[in-house]
Amino acid sequence: MTTLLSSTQSGSLILTLNRPERANSFNIEMVTELQRALADAETNPLVRCVVLTGSGKVFSAGQDISEMKKGGDISYREHLEKTYNPLILQIRKMGKPVIAAVNGPCAGAALGVALACDLRIAKTSAYFVVGFGGIALAPDSGVSLLLPVYIGLGRAQEYFYSNKPISVHLAHQWGMVNQVGGFNFQTLVNRVAGNLASGPLEAFAAGKKAFNEAVIPNLEHVLTYEGILQEEAGKTAEHREGVAAFLGKRKPKFT
Repeated sequence: MTTLLSSTQSGSLILTLNRPERANSFNIEMVTELQRALADAETNPLVRCVVLTGSGKVFSAGQDISEMKKGGDISYREHLEKTYNPLILQIRKMGKPVIAAVNGPCAGAALGVALACDLRIAKTSAYFVVGFGGIALAPDSGVSLLLPVYIGLGRAQEYFYSNKPISVHLAHQWGMVNQVGGFNFQTLVNRVAGNLASGPLEAFAAGKKAFNEAVIPNLEHVLTYEGILQEEAGKTAEHREGVAAFLGKRKPKFT
């Protein structure tokens, strides 16, 4: 079964994260497929907008922790440099609009991916979890920069430290989510995507470059620094306990 589904509709490419049995968590195959699909979309003249969503009732739980631990100790920095760092940059540098259609819970690295998109349309059942602190890691995938951009530094730190979910209504109120839909969620996504697909793409691309330069010109540096911090955090006893607790479905005991 492919980990990424693809379909087209009125100039929009719909990419669906497709590991529902694992809450659409990312493994190396899914990240690679997504990177490839976005690269193809960038050069395909028939694609004028990209929609990223999840299969089933979850957007994505982020990185598949159990997969990362299969091979024993790995370099978290090298993993980020191969997976999420280029993916986040790819989304931000893409000349075509990218919509995150957040159809359910969104956590960890998936939060970074959603925040990197140009717009976020969320279902009323969605919520957002920073997630990293629960397994004693620092935020990565651009979350340390992009989350404060949308909700402010104080709130970003609060939700990182507490690991509590950000409700869709708060996310909308704070500007992290652009629009919220219930039964009309898919209709709403289709309408926004259709409007973007029929818009002036060259101007959209220029505007995106301007926003990147004005607001997040240091994104690439931040991604690199996140990798350095994650490499250190991944070697701690706290992280080992956090992962053991996560896989054992118990509360971690940090000392």
